[in-house]
Amino acid sequence: MLTISEAWKMAYPTAHVGILVMEGVTNPETCPALEQQKKELEEDLRSLFKVPADLKSVEPVKSYQNYYKRFNKTYHVLQQVQSVAFKGKSVPRVACLIEAMFMAELRNMLLTAGHDLDVVEQPIRLEVAQGGETFVRMNSEEQVLKQGDMYIADTQGIISSVIYGPDSRTRIRPSTTRALFTVYSVPGVTEQATVQHLKGIETYVRLVEPSAEVKLLKVY
Repeated sequence: MLTISEAWKMAYPTAHVGILVMEGVTNPETCPALEQQKKELEEDLRSLFKVPADLKSVEPVKSYQNYYKRFNKTYHVLQQVQSVAFKGKSVPRVACLIEAMFMAELRNMLLTAGHDLDVVEQPIRLEVAQGGETFVRMNSEEQVLKQGDMYIADTQGIISSVIYGPDSRTRIRPSTTRALFTVYSVPGVTEQATVQHLKGIETYVRLVEPSAEVKLLKVY
């Protein structure tokens, strides 16, 4: 399913990418079991982290911050966790498949993108940007990649990058029944943490659709 370019291997020899493919999923607007888990997640984050400095000093946040600093950016998952832990905000309510991914992202703090596998034109490949590559983001705006950023593309174009997130073309839809989740584990994030995160997404997705099947769970 995934090929990895030699340029990426040379640029990021200690990094990983995780892939989770689930079929038979559903994507309703709400799910009571997921709502309960969401409340528990919010309570856990507020209990674990008392001040922002606590959060910034933990892994994998430190590793992602190091990556993002190269591009003069702040790790956006860190900002999202801060809004829940320190500002009293709730986990946003969106369609359940996206919520499941987002909740795992907040709990494990590993960067994840979700796609409708029926729209993705396989195979997909993992690359490092030369600078100048473009794709259309979720906000429908065209984005130029920064040189050195990791990205994943299918045969039609880029479907996500670390710095700029997922594309619009392959986004998860209300009708999605086959989902592809990709995890960018930057240098410093372990393979074990990546596997645990993928399993966490699986657990949340099964709350929404218990009969959903895992077709692939692999770390590259």
